[in-house]
Amino acid sequence: MGIFVGKGTRAIVQGITGTQGSFHTKLMLEYGTKIVAGMTPGKSGTEVHGVPVYDTVEEAVKKHDANASIIFVPAPSAADACFEALEAGLKTIVVITEHIPVRDAIQVMNRARQQGAVIVGPNTPGIITTDECKLGIMPAHVFRRGVVGIASRSGTLTYEIATGLTVGGFGQSTCIGLGGDPIVGLSFVDVLREFE
Repeated sequence: MGIFVGKGTRAIVQGITGTQGSFHTKLMLEYGTKIVAGMTPGKSGTEVHGVPVYDTVEEAVKKHDANASIIFVPAPSAADACFEALEAGLKTIVVITEHIPVRDAIQVMNRARQQGAVIVGPNTPGIITTDECKLGIMPAHVFRRGVVGIASRSGTLTYEIATGLTVGGFGQSTCIGLGGDPIVGLSFVDVLREFE
């Protein structure tokens, strides 16, 4: 059984029109993730890989009943992107961006806790519930469905461990990169409680 994301996840991509946002949106769609909308200010009315783009998170959430977001925006704007997602009522937010200022990250995590939202990252490869949903940048081909859950602070080690498990015949349920920045949303204890 997976945690935090799964078949019911309907995600938006903040920063979808950027190079990384566009590239990884394509890969997430190919994995089967339900990317229902994208958001980039000033790009409303356009599409990226068939995904409609809006100027605000609120508009994207209202039109497509989204419940999660993945953020591909530069560090100076990342906190604002997180706050916008939280204000729109999203409960799962994956922050790929690294080196977010510590003060910004503290404020974001505090607000997320107040609202009962989960922040994966920042500075994370994301989260994957095998064969259901991938919100992140990890190479999906190394994961196989199974019962082993993985949580790691290291992005690369997250999928290196998954590769070793897959080669050894052990599939995974959900794999989470907690994030490599000094302030992150989830701890190992938080994830362990969810896996239990």
